[in-house]
Amino acid sequence: MKNSTQQFIGKAALGCLLLFSFVFTANAQESKKRLPIIDVHVHAMGGNPNASPMCPWFLKDMPGSGPNQEPPSFMNTDCISPLQPARSDAEMDAAILRANKELNITMVVSGDANAIHRWHKAAPDHIIPSLGISNADQMTVEAFRDSLSTGFYKVMGEVAPQYQGMSPSDMSLDEYFGVAEELGIPVGIHMGTGGNGMANINRPEYRASLGQPFLLEDMLARHPKLKIWVMHAGYPMADQMIALMGANAYVYVDLAGFIWSYPLEEIHAYLKRLVQAGFAKRIMYGTDLMIWPELLETSIEVIESANYLSEEQKRDIFFNNAVRFFNLDASKFE
Repeated sequence: MKNSTQQFIGKAALGCLLLFSFVFTANAQESKKRLPIIDVHVHAMGGNPNASPMCPWFLKDMPGSGPNQEPPSFMNTDCISPLQPARSDAEMDAAILRANKELNITMVVSGDANAIHRWHKAAPDHIIPSLGISNADQMTVEAFRDSLSTGFYKVMGEVAPQYQGMSPSDMSLDEYFGVAEELGIPVGIHMGTGGNGMANINRPEYRASLGQPFLLEDMLARHPKLKIWVMHAGYPMADQMIALMGANAYVYVDLAGFIWSYPLEEIHAYLKRLVQAGFAKRIMYGTDLMIWPELLETSIEVIESANYLSEEQKRDIFFNNAVRFFNLDASKFE
């Protein structure tokens, strides 16, 4: 009886050991097999100790207001599990490094120069620095050329004249686009909406009409070799976006910002419209990541759960399209 019990215990222990080994191996393989992602729209910034948590898809309810009433909140926390902000530079830096390593995400980053340099130093193979400029007062054309010529900055963006009441074809920006065209630097241009009540609450120069993708046509005609991507996919102007891409083979889009702010049904409807129109090879994954690191997982899940996308189309959006657009070497991501 004793020997039988010992044999049973021994077999049970061996079974547990084999199960543990299988689970450990499976988890290790799963981690090893995580496919690379390129996020083409990340804002380099530090943490904020006073920042509020944020619920994704917070624009699913946009109440109106009035000049003598409380303005609508830019975001809300009325959900089961609001995303928590990074409350210090160290916390934000650690979140970016974790995403680089654990999620295998390479990021095109623009914004605070100190943060860009910190992130690039910590993970040079996962950070692609981008130089943003939206008006001629920020930097002279000569300084802009010098900054790009050093080789550190690989991208021009975010270019956001819409927030300043300017068209992307405004001639005050034309020489900068000319430099990017000459140097073969791709350009990311903000177009689309910016939240609920932006024009009469916090951005008085903002004009919704200046987010029309067709406004890019004159600039593109002047710079026929310039490669651009339209940030936020020109939401909500799908018809113009489709027509512009049809006429200009060097125009791509990203899904940033609206992918985690507008109602999920609206996000999927807009993305599906672009795919149905034949542009799945020109849609790039982007978050518009700011101080809420979990926006990465939130945004990734939107694409992964899209049952109208094939696995090939998902990989194109997450990776392949950005490799083509930025002329990257895909083998370096293996």
